[in-house]
Amino acid sequence: MVGMPRVLVDLLSYTGTKGGMEVYTRELYRRLGTLAPDWEFVGFFSREGYALDRSWFPGRAIDSGISGENRFVWAWGELVSVARAARRESADLVHSPATLGPRRTTMPHVVTMHDMLYWSHPDFMTTPLYTEPVKWMERIVSRNARRIITDSPGSASEIVKYLHIDPERIDVVPLAGGHPQGVDRSLAGSEGPMILAMGNRRPHKNWGSLPRAIALLPPERRPRVVITGGRGDDPLAPLVDELGVADWVELRGWVDDDEVAHLYSTATALAIPSLAEGFSLPALEAMSAGVPVLLSDIDVHRYVGGDAARYFAPQNDQALASVIDDVVADPALQAQMSAEGHLQEQKFTWDRTARETLTVFERVLTGA
Repeated sequence: MVGMPRVLVDLLSYTGTKGGMEVYTRELYRRLGTLAPDWEFVGFFSREGYALDRSWFPGRAIDSGISGENRFVWAWGELVSVARAARRESADLVHSPATLGPRRTTMPHVVTMHDMLYWSHPDFMTTPLYTEPVKWMERIVSRNARRIITDSPGSASEIVKYLHIDPERIDVVPLAGGHPQGVDRSLAGSEGPMILAMGNRRPHKNWGSLPRAIALLPPERRPRVVITGGRGDDPLAPLVDELGVADWVELRGWVDDDEVAHLYSTATALAIPSLAEGFSLPALEAMSAGVPVLLSDIDVHRYVGGDAARYFAPQNDQALASVIDDVVADPALQAQMSAEGHLQEQKFTWDRTARETLTVFERVLTGA
């Protein structure tokens, strides 16, 4: 391996608006700087990302001048400009942490592909116009990459299925959750039974199942449901009105850290009814906070939640209603799930993510 490896990090997708992928990028590189102090990391940032706080990045930052929010400019940058920047910087390795990356590089390339939603659930994509171009980019990026990192065994299987990649080229490196500050679980239930749900309104999140499930419960057994993460006119609002559950279902926009801490402190449980995911950072974060977790029964949730969560069929509103009813009615079960959740989330750490990612980089550079 070269004496002091230089890694060009493709951060054209980093704009402050990409949610979990950006959490992954920040937490990974925050730790790689400590874990590999002799390595040189060069960040090739989007115009928007360069203007944000970059204290988490352990090396030199380059302002690409490329907008990560302009899809056409960004796509050209990913396909062509990243490779050019890597050559100018004499990089030994390129890492693309957000699924897409350069079409061709003269040095080894590692890409982290978080999910295959454009392939497995194209009907969930909010911008169908971009589905085929994104699939094309994923296909050619996967062919250029020396190795592919992904978040879970389920995602690895889908990469093999849809991109026809040799499974020997794929490394499963799990992510980890956050550790929210200011949470006081002695307040749990102090404002009455409450089911918390947090996330954007993309179709695969399946948030409509929550108001439908609540409508199936007798009014005297309905907990309050708080769903954060909406923007503008919440697409869930018409459904809530139609079902007549506005007295129980509260739709909120994005909330700050203090409000998140309050919600984690008072919630009875967190519910995630997704139809598909690449991983589940919110589940781990909730377990870290001591909040019981109710998860849709999909492979990645079983991988993340283990025996600590309670599961329901994601397209069965009655199953979700029954799980909510059971957990809300049983304080002993809540305490058991909280304790088991703490043990489960400790299996996933960002230090582990960084160590295993660095091992992949070393394998690529040594040709192992």
